[in-house]
Amino acid sequence: MAENFKRSYRFAYLSSLYITILLTLIVSVFLYVQNQFNILFVLGFMIICYGVAFLIIQYRVQKFIYRRVRKIYDDIEMLDVDTRGESPVTTDMRTLIKEVEKFAQKRKTEIETLKIREDYRKEFMGNVSHELKTPLFTVQGYILTLLDGAMNDPVILDKYLNRANKGVERLIYIVKDLDMITKLEVGDLNLNYTNFDIVELVQSVFDLFEMKAAKKNIALTFDMNYQTPIIVHADKERIQQVLSNLIVNSIKYGKEDGTTEVSIENLIRNKVIIRVTDNGEGIAEAHIPRLFERFYRVDKSGSRKEGGSGLGLAIVKHIIEAHHERIYVESDYRIGSEFSFTLEKVKKFPVVDVSTKTA
Repeated sequence: MAENFKRSYRFAYLSSLYITILLTLIVSVFLYVQNQFNILFVLGFMIICYGVAFLIIQYRVQKFIYRRVRKIYDDIEMLDVDTRGESPVTTDMRTLIKEVEKFAQKRKTEIETLKIREDYRKEFMGNVSHELKTPLFTVQGYILTLLDGAMNDPVILDKYLNRANKGVERLIYIVKDLDMITKLEVGDLNLNYTNFDIVELVQSVFDLFEMKAAKKNIALTFDMNYQTPIIVHADKERIQQVLSNLIVNSIKYGKEDGTTEVSIENLIRNKVIIRVTDNGEGIAEAHIPRLFERFYRVDKSGSRKEGGSGLGLAIVKHIIEAHHERIYVESDYRIGSEFSFTLEKVKKFPVVDVSTKTA
């Protein structure tokens, strides 16, 4: 209470004291000169003078400050009703300064966040337009060439129509991926949970991309021989898509005569972690925080030559998060990368003899 008194009335208390001392000195000197000095009168004058001065100063200053502080609170409340809430208006300057500084810091943080989002939006729109523009212009170029007379040549007609068809297929591929990632973000894509063997699923993905890997002589392999099924509970089709995207990426950016290795490890009581490791180009540390953004490419020129929609890792992230699981990435530039994600397991994790590890 003493602290509140000190804060609220310090100005009036000191001002009244100075005025009282000054007036008392003047009155005392006047009475002394007139030979009418009376100590009781002087003490009574001091008490009355101090009381009157204190009340007047406190009332006037508080009203003066309150009106202006009230306006500040009203302005803040109009900008953000959540900032003030039900807190009473204070005329204490230190408290007011702290609240205004807190408000200003919050606004500064929000402005910085909006700037970051605006930069991301601009980059995203630029990436989308580029991804769609390339196949559109390609298709348009072939069609215009055919309309200019090339369609009369059966060989050119067949070749250009096939190329135009590939451009349309790429557009469809991008639009489908955009549609899927939008559904994943808003939660409209329902997951069909089933129990399945993750080892068998990985092997089927290996079989699917075996020829693609063979072109670069990349070996698709497990870290050991999994002779016992590892049953997980998830959407099999979506997890296959996750594995496909990760393995295709490891092949795209893997080096000649390299290796893509998948390992499945017991994490905790009801979780397994699936790791996809390669010894390819690796990723610079500066790019890792943005890897899962839509259309973000580490090497824009090289990535476009490799094809793809630029949405693969973003889709992977959203599928895993839709399962309420986590995805991780570790990479050493020019050494290799490892993408890993967790899944819920159904059966007890099988004990595998380390002697069965592949060479």
